[in-house]
Amino acid sequence: MRLVIFDVDGTLVDSQADILAAMGRAFEAVRLAAPERARILGIVGLSLDVAMARLAPDADHARMVQAYKDAYMDLRAQSGAAQSSPLYPGARAALERLSAREDVILGVATGKSKRGLDKLIEGHGLEGVFMTQQVADFHPSKPHPSMIHQAMSEAGVSPDRTVMIGDTSFDMDMAAAAGVYGLGVDWGYHPVAALGAARAILSDFGQLETALDEAWKATA
Repeated sequence: MRLVIFDVDGTLVDSQADILAAMGRAFEAVRLAAPERARILGIVGLSLDVAMARLAPDADHARMVQAYKDAYMDLRAQSGAAQSSPLYPGARAALERLSAREDVILGVATGKSKRGLDKLIEGHGLEGVFMTQQVADFHPSKPHPSMIHQAMSEAGVSPDRTVMIGDTSFDMDMAAAAGVYGLGVDWGYHPVAALGAARAILSDFGQLETALDEAWKATA
């Protein structure tokens, strides 16, 4: 068996509108001006407590995290997960193709909470697609390799048969730390130049199976 682990925000779904709006409310909660868009998107993928500490070192991080979570859920409730965090073009078809393969197990490793991931999966009708789901509630923040280690343990798959797909340096550094193949994507929130630990870069979901075949060959 082979294990393919996806990051979520910036890789499978484009949730930047809600992320930026929720972060704005988090900064309002502590009476600070929100950073510019690029700086906020630069911390996507980190666990919220770590992200807030980077963006506002001297602020009340617990208050910011709670304000962010409340705002994010409010925004999602207004329009639904499918509208607030749409899948990137080709993502659903790629997931369906991989799900149909008998030699592939799918998973996610995300900085989202379990509640947030559950809502997203439900909103997009992806129940049953991801055999292993690793969230921020139960792990150190990326790029610590804990999420990938747990995913491999649950799937019963070794590092040489595991690929981590993500859009940020945190994803690729996490893959390297876990000793698995890191496949970066160029449509997410970090520039390609930041994905230095990636073994290869994907520019379209239509290229995914070919890229995975190359990954398996490289780690054989």
